[in-house]
Amino acid sequence: MFDFVRLADNAFYGMAIILFLTGFWIMLSHANLIKKIIGMNIMESAIFLFFVAIGYIKGGSAPILGREGVTYINPLPSALILTGIVVSVSVTAFALALVVKLYQHYGTVNVDEITQIRRGEA
Repeated sequence: MFDFVRLADNAFYGMAIILFLTGFWIMLSHANLIKKIIGMNIMESAIFLFFVAIGYIKGGSAPILGREGVTYINPLPSALILTGIVVSVSVTAFALALVVKLYQHYGTVNVDEITQIRRGEA
């Protein structure tokens, strides 16, 4: 028989997989560079959710004050996620700056049109 309690306990992992696959599909199926960047951001969010879900302990509390007999969650994934967020914002800003430059040079953000223009120039 199907165990719904176990499914509910692992819902964060399933949602992370669904988000990652959604972002991956967006990156593969769209020719617009802005949409590709959005897909990349969705994939990054899925990875952040996955890491936070790994560090979560049911019934645990934040390791802020030293109390006896209390179960704490693992703070390392949260610290890694803060670093990951900074990196992802930087990569997104750099990618958007490149898209702006591509638009200024080619007049489009469509990858297929840029490829056709480059083939015509070469």
